[in-house]
Amino acid sequence: MTNYEKYLNVFVESFSVSADDAVNLEYQGIPEWDSVGHMGLVAAVEDTFDIMLDTDDIIDFSSFVKGKEILSKNYNIEF
Repeated sequence: MTNYEKYLNVFVESFSVSADDAVNLEYQGIPEWDSVGHMGLVAAVEDTFDIMLDTDDIIDFSSFVKGKEILSKNYNIEF
């Protein structure tokens, strides 16, 4: 499984959405992605990639696209 597939799967499983819907998600764009859902997503991303996100990155993680940017730039995860 590629890193992109792992990342996509985190969103699909965390928010019970389709892969097509996951790629367009933004924070608070669906009821499931509230503050509690955000922390669940962060925990799932950290577990999946065996990393610990910095507080600033957790706050900036505001969409599917932004999350990929953060992981690529700050954690050397290639998509």
